[in-house]
Amino acid sequence: MLFRSEVDDTIKKLPYELTEGQMNALNDIKQDFNGEYITQRLIQGDVGSGKTIVAFLAMLYMVSNGYQAAIMAPTEVLARQHANDFASMIDEFGLDYKVVCLTGSTKASERKEINKIITLEASVFIVGTHALIQEKVEYNNLGLVITDEQHRFGVKQREAFSSKGISPFTIVMSATPIPRTLSMILYLGMEQSIIKDVPKMKLPIKNCVVKENMRPQSYKHILGEIKKGHQAYIICPLVEAKEITEAENVLDYKDKLLEYIPSDIRVEILHGKMKPSEKNDIMNRFALGEIDILISTTVVEVGVNNPNATTIMIENANRFGLAQLHQLRGRVGRGSAQSYCIFIDSSDDEEINKRLSIMNTSNDGFFIANEDLKMRGPGDIMGIRQSGEMNFKMADIYNDADLFLSAKKDIEGLIADGYSFKDLGLTDTMENVL
Repeated sequence: MLFRSEVDDTIKKLPYELTEGQMNALNDIKQDFNGEYITQRLIQGDVGSGKTIVAFLAMLYMVSNGYQAAIMAPTEVLARQHANDFASMIDEFGLDYKVVCLTGSTKASERKEINKIITLEASVFIVGTHALIQEKVEYNNLGLVITDEQHRFGVKQREAFSSKGISPFTIVMSATPIPRTLSMILYLGMEQSIIKDVPKMKLPIKNCVVKENMRPQSYKHILGEIKKGHQAYIICPLVEAKEITEAENVLDYKDKLLEYIPSDIRVEILHGKMKPSEKNDIMNRFALGEIDILISTTVVEVGVNNPNATTIMIENANRFGLAQLHQLRGRVGRGSAQSYCIFIDSSDDEEINKRLSIMNTSNDGFFIANEDLKMRGPGDIMGIRQSGEMNFKMADIYNDADLFLSAKKDIEGLIADGYSFKDLGLTDTMENVL
């Protein structure tokens, strides 16, 4: 496949310089596209590392050569953000391609028109949610499918997406890798690219872990950021109060907060039990700067990109896993202003304190993911357990990770030379995971 020059021209027109990790990932993708076989690639990039522009450029590689390229996001808000960003870049860089966005709430008349474009036209950027894998959606020369925030989709959903078209290339993108992903990547035949660096214009997030009695000081900090023109998140683990557990909940928190802040501060709540239209409206208003403080459950873990939000305060942080805390923290630090993350610790458990100290001292998602893997265990690769110890007789998944990867490469090399799994003494199960 020969690539047209507009991809390189677009990179030159970007208002920033791509990081080394982004360029390496793009080069890996170009090699895949020019290779002998259709490939699957996992792009692991920390929160804020710039995976979206890599996805756009990968799609541009494919679209500029007469193929369709599609990206599936886990939420409607994130899908529409991608569609708007792609359309803006296409306009800004003088490209001549269509962008369509298909979600569950797309109106019937609009859906009919979008399906017509997808069925009849090539060289289209296709963005959407699970709606992209419906049987009624028929693609025209689909060359690339990308799954964003891959841990939010099931294996069958990703397979259904990659089965669209005639053997398209597949890219799955993940922010902080969850333990199951880290353990599976050692076995599955998926290439991987890692983006560890972040754009130079972004400042590291400043973290602090405090007890509940420090809430007033935390509110004071949030108000100070709002006076500067910024916005803030407050995350609660529950939607509503429950008798069986004592933890902050979204529905009651707003009333508590209003006792500490001026009446002119604009506060809204957000949780998963709301209607999709309500959630989308609130997240859009927050992104437009019409809300100062958004009190939410973890529904904002993905799907909200607001560079103006500089503070996130996570209540009962001790109730969340490390990977989820890092994802939540990634809602801030998306612009050029200094950002902050406040973890409210309501526990006296030493093990929990140890976990939060990791979040307090590190913004490195890969380090955090490895620590999370060590604490929780990788689970059962071939089964359904998502955490727990994995017992190998001759190796340790934590300390011998390099050995696993080396063995995997050796086996792949022998198979490429013509040896069968039977020749190598491997079982059918090993063949499936390798």
